[in-house]
Amino acid sequence: MPRSRFPQSVYGTGDEPDARFSLANERTFLAWNRTALALIAGGVALEALGLDLQPGLRLAASLILIAAGLVVPVLAWFEWGRIERALRVASPLPGSATSIALAVTIVLVAALVLLGVVLR
Repeated sequence: MPRSRFPQSVYGTGDEPDARFSLANERTFLAWNRTALALIAGGVALEALGLDLQPGLRLAASLILIAAGLVVPVLAWFEWGRIERALRVASPLPGSATSIALAVTIVLVAALVLLGVVLR
């Protein structure tokens, strides 16, 4: 009797792909989680170090980094599932919503920090 794998919405689709592709997809998911930890650490550090930036902008940048650290693993989980399903049905791989969200976050935080330096 075959074992049930979680999540069934992913593993119940299509055929088993080459393990190398599934493992690469999993490594990407884990890399997004490391990125999320770095975002959280950066947000905490930005506020905890009390850098000489305009305080409101520093706090806003810190909160955005921490919030992104909370959101990125969720986006990465859904992206992992979409990619794994695509691998299982041999369809083209979807684009990365997580990458776009991270890029927007970085630009926003960089703009806030830049303004925080200029307005101090």
